[in-house]
This record gives sequence, structure tokens and C-alpha cells, in this order.
Amino acid sequence: MTQALPGKRAGRLMMIIAWAAALFLATRFFGEWEQRQENPNTIVASEHGDGYVEVKLASNRDGHFVMTGQINTRPVQFMLDTGATNVAVPESVAQTLRLERGERVQVSTANGRTDAFRTTLQRLQIGDIVLKNVRALVVPGLDGEQVLLGMSAVKQLEFTQRGGTLLLRQTTK
Repeated sequence: MTQALPGKRAGRLMMIIAWAAALFLATRFFGEWEQRQENPNTIVASEHGDGYVEVKLASNRDGHFVMTGQINTRPVQFMLDTGATNVAVPESVAQTLRLERGERVQVSTANGRTDAFRTTLQRLQIGDIVLKNVRALVVPGLDGEQVLLGMSAVKQLEFTQRGGTLLLRQTTK
């Protein structure tokens, strides 16, 4: 039986380490790439003009406008839903944000009728756009971690969609 030379063992070990590192880096790269495909607006840039602030958002691969923002200074992921009357917060996110559950109301969703609870968001932010005292609902049956950015927030802004771009503008005067 022949014994491997110490140099060959070290070479094999280095090759295994190199392959493991390459697989780790590829996994990280493609994971981040996939996340950017779902939310192309993780960093929302703002433009300030005379009497306004605006943000430009790109649609994701499914044509939805998903963006990172804040509720009461805590980071959340929003998805624009102009069909929603109010901002809709999944119960798990509402618990993390420590939102109070107010009056119980019945709401109609794509999945049928369900109970929800009124609440108020003291502060909602997308880029440098800041909205205060926004009507919202805590929705126990809403799956996932995305907050639906409904019309109780969007109606306070001017918005224009062209192709795969959405422009939100807040008047500051």
C-alpha cells in the first residue's frame, strides 16, 4: 500500500477548501440576486425639488412594485396595492412593530371576507417621503411579511406609472 505524500494531502485539502468557498460565494451571490428580483427597491433613492420630494421605484419581475421602507422607524417591505383601501399589515409584522389592535372590522380580500383590526401608523416612510398618522389594518389572515401599501397612504401622494417605473411625489409646501 502506498502512502500519499504530505504535499498531495495538503493540495487535496486546499482544493476541497477552494471548492467549498466557491460554492458558499455562489450561493450568497444567487441568493442576493433572487432577493433583488423580488424587491428591486431595497435602497430607495429620493430626489428633492422646490416644494416636493419624490422617489422612483422599479417593478419586480412579476410587475409588482415592492420596496423597502419603514413603519414607526422599523424596516418593513411594502407592496403597492391600489386596490386596498387601507395599508394592510400582517399580524406577525404588527406584533413585531407593536401596533395596537383597535376596533374589529370585516374586510373583503382576494381570499374572501375576514376580520381585521383598525390601527394607526404614527409614521410611514419610503425613501425621504414621510407620512404621519396613516390609517391601517392589522390583518390576521394575511400571509407573509409584506405590508400592503394601500390607498390610505398612497392617496396622500401624487403617483404616476409608466412602463415598469412608478414615481411617488410628496408636496412639501
